Amino acid sequence: MSVEEGGMPGLGRPRQARWTLMLLLSTAMYGAHAPLLALCHVDGRVPFRPSSAVLLTELTKLLLCAFSLLVGWQAWPRGAPPWRQAAPFALSALLYGANNNLVIYLQRYMDPSTYQVLSNLKIGSTALFYCLCLRHRLSARQGLALLLLMAAGACYAAGGLQDPGNTLPGPLAAAASPMPLHITPLGLLLLILYCLISGLSSVYTELLMKRQRLPLALQNLFLYTFGVLLNLGLHAGGGPGPGLLEGFSGWAALVVLSQALNGLLMSAVMKHGSSITRLFVVSCSLVVNAMLSAALLRLQLTATFFLATLLIGLAVRLYYGSH
Repeated sequence: MSVEEGGMPGLGRPRQARWTLMLLLSTAMYGAHAPLLALCHVDGRVPFRPSSAVLLTELTKLLLCAFSLLVGWQAWPRGAPPWRQAAPFALSALLYGANNNLVIYLQRYMDPSTYQVLSNLKIGSTALFYCLCLRHRLSARQGLALLLLMAAGACYAAGGLQDPGNTLPGPLAAAASPMPLHITPLGLLLLILYCLISGLSSVYTELLMKRQRLPLALQNLFLYTFGVLLNLGLHAGGGPGPGLLEGFSGWAALVVLSQALNGLLMSAVMKHGSSITRLFVVSCSLVVNAMLSAALLRLQLTATFFLATLLIGLAVRLYYGSH
């Protein structure tokens, strides 16, 4: 399987198994993000500042990368530190910073499942930037596979989940009660902006990481240093509001940790795989999102959900199957 196809050429079975496990873990973390945010709600609102969650996520990723270099999990390059190669990561940090903040603000204008479905519009924007910036041509078979992913999202949006009414007792009832399926016009505009930025940031970061012959942990160190500085400025300039950790709960800490780990996994995909692989991870996470929404928020799966799942499976087979 070629890098353009989203695989890692020349891998033996043990390494290919680890690569597959990494993709499955990333899929689970993507799918769990929106339901976990919903469980953080108090009186229908996120009780902490969105900028706090993003800043803590970036800081966690930075610390994990620094730890990886310090303990020798990845070798420091010989000679003087290549600090000049850090500058291009400032743009990546800016794009990711905007995107990460939009993810949380979007929850104010739509429910988690609607967000997860419509965010699949990033498939089109990422494929477009992938072809334009990396000069890769997608075959008709690959293009059809991506269209199937788009169709799966549309099918799911048409009624993959339904809200039968809130019957949950206890803390989950508070999280589930404000979660009818909905989206506002402003939410739709913000989501389109989010998808465009997502596609550009993914392809630009892939291009940058593959052109530089540096250890992944060092590249991540550059990226997340800029990310922490950017989000620290956004948090400090956000005006009066809750403190950095005010309103945080166990669910919020789990959101931060899962997003940090998922960011590191996705950087490995950018380095050794492709932006298209990332698209399939995000699309497959729709299934995880729906299952968690059904279990935690008591939304019911419908026949269209299973049709969408079938379309995703066909797309994966069409794109990655033998030609």
